[in-house]
Amino acid sequence: MSRTDTEAVEETNTAFYEAMEQGDFDTLSGLWLDDEISCVHPGWPVLTGRGEVLRSYALIMSHTDYIQFFLTDTKVTVIGDAAIVTCTENILSGGPAEDGQDLGPLVGQLVVATNVFRRTSEGWRLWSHHGSPVLTESDEDAEDDA
Repeated sequence: MSRTDTEAVEETNTAFYEAMEQGDFDTLSGLWLDDEISCVHPGWPVLTGRGEVLRSYALIMSHTDYIQFFLTDTKVTVIGDAAIVTCTENILSGGPAEDGQDLGPLVGQLVVATNVFRRTSEGWRLWSHHGSPVLTESDEDAEDDA
């Protein structure tokens, strides 16, 4: 493993989140492998195959007017032609505007994510993304009360 592998994986991981923020579906699509991919969005079932995974991102992008990711706790591990990135996605998002406003209400969310990459002749490509919501203390209290 060389430092350049780690940097290249970090760049691809960053490009993935930037494509989401910019609503750039073409760039996002190009960052995924062509086959045998999987994705788990928080609260969703496992999506497999390029068609299912990319449809999910098209759906998310079409229903999200604003999204921004602040990544923390990022760790990159490269072993041969595979790499794993773990991070916390600090997400700020907004839905459709109401009553003539520019943007709907903003909502914050914490998600821990694991992104798995595979080296290809075109560079590092996403093989799998798994996001899981982080429950806050108030979320846990609400579950205990149910």
